[in-house]
Amino acid sequence: MTGAVVKARNVALLLTAALAVYLFLLADRAVALLRTGTAAGVALGAGVLVLPLLGVWMVVATWRSGTHIQRLARRLEAEGGLPETSELPRMPSGRVDRAAADEWFEQRRAELERYPDDWRHWYRLAHAYDLAGDRRRARATMRKAIELEALESAGR
Repeated sequence: MTGAVVKARNVALLLTAALAVYLFLLADRAVALLRTGTAAGVALGAGVLVLPLLGVWMVVATWRSGTHIQRLARRLEAEGGLPETSELPRMPSGRVDRAAADEWFEQRRAELERYPDDWRHWYRLAHAYDLAGDRRRARATMRKAIELEALESAGR
């Protein structure tokens, strides 16, 4: 793993731990409200208890997705097919120049049209969406890549 990947993983672990503490404290408050026995306390406690449950679900879903994406990235790297964007021109902020990102996106989209059932091209298109700043489509496209890779792996 590269230094940047390790650093990002460590930050994610630290933030997840902080969130776990927060969710635990929130659940503790919910239980305290439930124990009051009053109608208002029970109603508020039940409402507050939903928040940590949603938080846990979101953390688990996010980590699962990240694990799947990392597995695909490792597999693509082993095949020599990771998207290469280091040559693209960048703005002073470090983001890829918009015109270059759009052109790179069009190339990835054309590749996907030729190979619509190959998860590798869906992965690259998701990366292109991310470069173009369309995070919602990047996530949806990456989910498709994960789905296709799972089908391919199951067929082995």
